[in-house]
Amino acid sequence: MAMVKAVLVAVVAVAALVQLAAAVDHPVGGAGTKWTTSGGYDAWSGAQKFTTKDSLVFDYSSSHDVVEVSKAGYDACSASGAVATYTGGKTTIKLTTAGKRYFICGIPGHCAAGMKLAVNVVAAAATPATPAKPRGQRSVAPVAAPAPAPAPVESSTDEQQPNVSSPTGSTPSSAATIGAKAAVAIAMGMAVVFAM
Repeated sequence: MAMVKAVLVAVVAVAALVQLAAAVDHPVGGAGTKWTTSGGYDAWSGAQKFTTKDSLVFDYSSSHDVVEVSKAGYDACSASGAVATYTGGKTTIKLTTAGKRYFICGIPGHCAAGMKLAVNVVAAAATPATPAKPRGQRSVAPVAAPAPAPAPVESSTDEQQPNVSSPTGSTPSSAATIGAKAAVAIAMGMAVVFAM
């Protein structure tokens, strides 16, 4: 029973870590930057990758607001026909759909002074769903059968054998990197379980 509890807690911990790693809160303009007329927000957003699990975090004074607008509203610095308006000094906007999103400050003159932001949101990579196993059944990890040994090849002494070498300086594949991250997450989860 204790082992089942330990495994369950480890799985929940790993799932939480993966979920935390998947979504990113982007402080608009960069960490420690406020939403002001100083501008430069489009250059900042061009260097970011926004996915549908992420959020934009606007930090601003009471003399500003955040208005989500259409492309036409963005181009004209016009808050008329706004999609949404936010006030209060700190606003977090979840990016739930892929596509372009446009934001301006609706205070007259502020958008023209540089308080405008366009972001391109891409769909987040889907994580495959794991089918639930019936209660009371054990899981057994599949094991690949060993490959058969190659058949010996007869060759004459006059034939030249091919020169085969391993690649050098190669980088790990993304699958290997993801596997390494998963292993670290599992190890951290197990450490938490055994620390209890």
